Amino acid sequence: MTTESEVSRVVDARTYAEVLQFYSRHFQLLDEGQAEQWARQFTEDGEFGQNVKPEPRRGRAAIAASMRRGIDRLAGTGVTRRHWFGNVIAEPDGDGAVRTRYYATVFETPAGGGPARVYLSTTAEDRLERQNGEWLVRRRHIVHDGT
Repeated sequence: MTTESEVSRVVDARTYAEVLQFYSRHFQLLDEGQAEQWARQFTEDGEFGQNVKPEPRRGRAAIAASMRRGIDRLAGTGVTRRHWFGNVIAEPDGDGAVRTRYYATVFETPAGGGPARVYLSTTAEDRLERQNGEWLVRRRHIVHDGT
């Protein structure tokens, strides 16, 4: 049975659908190697942190540069990566912002085919804010499973 306090923490259906669409486009940009376009979906002063890195990357430019280096390294291997996300929880977080929690799995397929394998399994938490009618990531923190 759902309590009233649980219901009050739920975003409306339209917002939830917008959030899912945002993530679908966001992760596809990453999989397509479009680091700069992907990073533009962070606020100018956005933050991207992972439990396996000593410090989060701060600012859209730093996030883009870091992701570009990673994508360029991967391009030399011939491996294709795909991000799959699910179990998205979206809750209001004041001032029209949304706090999300979700699972993200990264699959790798070797050049020339062959079976895909799980490269990484994570949980993530974001704060999304709407700016000029678009959702942007203000803060993302990723925790790699098993670390």
